[in-house]
Amino acid sequence: MKLSTPTETDLVLIGGGHSHAIAIKDFAMNPIPGVRLTLITDVYHTPYSGMLPGYVAGLYTFDQCHIDLRPLAKFAGARIFVDRAIGLDLEKNQVICANRPPVNFDVLSIDIGSTPASLTVPGAIEYTLPVKPISKFLTYWHQITATVAQLPEQKIRIGIVGGGVGGVELAFAVQSHLHNIYQNARQPTNNLELHLFHRTTRLLPGRHRWVGKQVEKILKSRGVVLHLEENVTGVKSKDRQDSDFASDAPMNERKIPDFAPKIIECNSGLQIECDILFWVTQASAAPWLQTAGLATDASGFILVNDKLQSISHPQVFAAGDVATMVNHSRPKAGVFAVRQGKPLLENLQRALHRKPLKSFIPQKKFLILIGTGDQRAIASRGKMGFGPESLLWRWKDHIDRKFMDKFTNLKMEGRSYPSSGKGKSRRRKDSEIMHCAGCGAKVGSKVLEKVLHRIQQQTQRDDILIGINTPDDAAVVRVPTDKVMVQTIDYFPALVDDPYLLGKITANHCLSDLFAMGATPQSALAIATIPYASSIKQEDDLYQLLLGATEILNQAGAVLMGGHTTEGAELAFGLTCNGLAFSEKLLYNSGMQSGDVLILTKALGTGVLFAADMRLRAKGRWIESAIESMLVSNQNAAKLLLEYGATACTDVTGFGLVGHLLEMVKASQVAVELEMEAISVLPGVAEILQQGIFSSLYPENLRMSASIQNSEQISTHVLYPLLFDPQTSGGLLAAVPAESASACLQALQQEYSESRIIGRVLTKSEVSRGEWHSPYEVIFVRGT
Repeated sequence: MKLSTPTETDLVLIGGGHSHAIAIKDFAMNPIPGVRLTLITDVYHTPYSGMLPGYVAGLYTFDQCHIDLRPLAKFAGARIFVDRAIGLDLEKNQVICANRPPVNFDVLSIDIGSTPASLTVPGAIEYTLPVKPISKFLTYWHQITATVAQLPEQKIRIGIVGGGVGGVELAFAVQSHLHNIYQNARQPTNNLELHLFHRTTRLLPGRHRWVGKQVEKILKSRGVVLHLEENVTGVKSKDRQDSDFASDAPMNERKIPDFAPKIIECNSGLQIECDILFWVTQASAAPWLQTAGLATDASGFILVNDKLQSISHPQVFAAGDVATMVNHSRPKAGVFAVRQGKPLLENLQRALHRKPLKSFIPQKKFLILIGTGDQRAIASRGKMGFGPESLLWRWKDHIDRKFMDKFTNLKMEGRSYPSSGKGKSRRRKDSEIMHCAGCGAKVGSKVLEKVLHRIQQQTQRDDILIGINTPDDAAVVRVPTDKVMVQTIDYFPALVDDPYLLGKITANHCLSDLFAMGATPQSALAIATIPYASSIKQEDDLYQLLLGATEILNQAGAVLMGGHTTEGAELAFGLTCNGLAFSEKLLYNSGMQSGDVLILTKALGTGVLFAADMRLRAKGRWIESAIESMLVSNQNAAKLLLEYGATACTDVTGFGLVGHLLEMVKASQVAVELEMEAISVLPGVAEILQQGIFSSLYPENLRMSASIQNSEQISTHVLYPLLFDPQTSGGLLAAVPAESASACLQALQQEYSESRIIGRVLTKSEVSRGEWHSPYEVIFVRGT
């Protein structure tokens, strides 16, 4: 018997803005039994607005000014679904996402920021770079700085539309960074021509007149061309055919910025040519908020009361730029989002407990510190203004770093566990159920019945005689007389929070054994452990899990025939996969021939990355890269390897590269030589290995180092432990005849960009130096 509090309520947060980041951190310290927290975000790293101008100016690194949402979510015991919300069903209480099934909620909070308004200006969508969403803007900015660094002798003309705080700080930051690039390249800083357009008579119209005049004075002294009382009415391209960077796609669909000359047209008749045009006008909200039926203001922002609660839908809360307080309208500024974090969480918790909500009144006057791009700042509060001074910048820097410190160096031991039973003794609450084992641990029949009814498989096969659509006790398949059945099984605890994503990754992982043997997938049986929860919550989890797996199975031409479910403390999933093959065309571990070349189709490192993820030591972007790799099917790789005459093949999974390679070496009675520097590695792996973090299976796998002939010499290599790192949904490792290896690799890299030739198969005579540890187990590793 096990004691646990089942999930009864889903609190879902859309967006990782400042308010939500604070709320997640505080929720970690005071979780509510029976409440499951889920964060939906389209980025792992959310930028902190206070430090972004400094980042653009080159004064901060990416990590210093971005909140890493993945370790923050894990610290809070929250699920993180990386996807873009595109709508709401407020009758069913569901969040509609771009690339995954809807997410159910009981209480919802939205903090997704804003987007630039006025993109209705002709040509603005096609030819300008909006500063929001910030993540996309920063991608463009990196490409711009890289281009200027490569061609510092070339002149560049940049325009900024919008003379509010955002536009002014961007002008300071852009000029400062590019001037530094020119100076380092010993080029004149006047290679940059910078224009700032603003529709009113003075900059910073929302602040005291002195501040605007002071900023105007500094910008002019630095050579920035100001165009006040100029309303931009159109943007058009000029001589696009002459530019290598020109593109006909809208800016929000473009992978590189468009450096082709543009003409900025103003209502006064003024026309200015620029190569890059940034759009920093007043903000607006995502259109789907209003379409969903939420009460919004004229700009589409969610109208909330003093409790930060939607005035039209009490189950929905909102904070940050996306919200407009009906009784206390304030500018869209990060200072308000930061202040709303704690009251937002308190009211979310009160709503979950069905307690009266508390009012929150934001301050009317607030301090802003405007960075001038040169480690100085101007202070403005009400009628008071001061600067620019380096002291003010140091003060601002201190405030910003102190805020960011809240979200770094998180440790799992800092979390509270309301249902762990540790610490003070307490009586069992009614919501804590004694869960049975054995067949009593099965998920309820009604839950299973509803889920199977919802799963619609796209693939139908005539050789599945009895499958998921019948109530029989077992599945029945037909095996053609000229083929053999290939079977494999895998099952493991969830390494990602999203059950839909877990289903996809697990299916890819399990099918890889079939691909490695040259078999064609036919069918699968699932085994799932679903966390303790109400029947409605379990139904949703199981549906998303099986939907993800079914999509991958169907893409491979296989169907899900049935399976088994149990309840447990943690989500876990596995599949028994069946494949068909002609016996004479099977790929074995034992086929390697002397002279063959070894090809690995994916980068290594998932084991060490998720080991670090469990310790809150992996950056979100590293895990994002690992997940992208695990979502890549090995099916086409297997077809190509067969096409180019592979003599042996295996997939690299739990035993690591050396473990699976040893199986091939033993079976083929050969020796191999690996090239350490040729092995592709996932981002972040080297940094984690240097911290001494390894997978729990690593020590057992490391025992296989006895078969490495020069282990003493190579063991000092920083990536040596990666040879023993267990992989989830790893790549295929194949031996290919030397004469076809180059063509095979070239074909693989069209879809599997991390494919590499990592070694070759040797004869015993080619490994004449050193002692053999057994007649056939020898690996020699080269590396600097």
